[in-house]
Amino acid sequence: MSTHPRIAVVVGGASGIGAATARALEDDGCTVVVADRNADLPGCTHVDVTDEASVQALLQAVVDEHGRLDLVVNTAGISTFGLVSELAVEEFRGVVDVNLTGSFLVVKHAAAHLERGGAIVLVSSLNGRQAGAAMAPYCAAKAGVNMLTAVAALELGPRGIRVNAIAPGLVVTPLTAPAMDIPGVEDDYLANTPLGRAGRPEEVAEGVVYLSRAEWMTGEVLDLNGGAHLMRYPDLHGHVTAAFG
Repeated sequence: MSTHPRIAVVVGGASGIGAATARALEDDGCTVVVADRNADLPGCTHVDVTDEASVQALLQAVVDEHGRLDLVVNTAGISTFGLVSELAVEEFRGVVDVNLTGSFLVVKHAAAHLERGGAIVLVSSLNGRQAGAAMAPYCAAKAGVNMLTAVAALELGPRGIRVNAIAPGLVVTPLTAPAMDIPGVEDDYLANTPLGRAGRPEEVAEGVVYLSRAEWMTGEVLDLNGGAHLMRYPDLHGHVTAAFG
């Protein structure tokens, strides 16, 4: 086994789960490159996951600088809220483009550089298996990430490259915080989580580190949600309607 630190890239690593993941991988001994659409933070490299040339250039630059690539984690994601019958197609496409097409581009160009023993970890969601009213683009995209994980694992397994995903439930991050301010939303989430609390970004990051090191695991979507997948999804649309009409 190599004594050199693993070279890892965390896409979407400027905040939330991505930032926690970057810190956890550094603590695990990796040399970490943090990339994000928001590159204003010190040490953060710009990338746009919806732009194939941007993703390709990022990963090529990492290999050019460090000589290899061992691990790529994609945590980039956005969401929106609107009923299928009312949602603009541009809004639907925008969410799918970041969450699903972005994951595809990361996998595609990571696969061009990873060698035997390399790993890819994608971030899915509880919504990859549980539908939420007014969340069609996000739910559809995350379900797609689950299947993308399986197909990529099947294709890359013979090369010794592992592809897994982690599917968090409620974790309070900049992406989810606005929803938590709506009366009833947080209570409904926690009532449908057997362990009775939200997760922390650091707990998701621990799962990513595990998947990055689990040498006989591939094609897995790891549910990390306090047991929420065993119950029903909260009625977000009902709470929003009650709050705003």
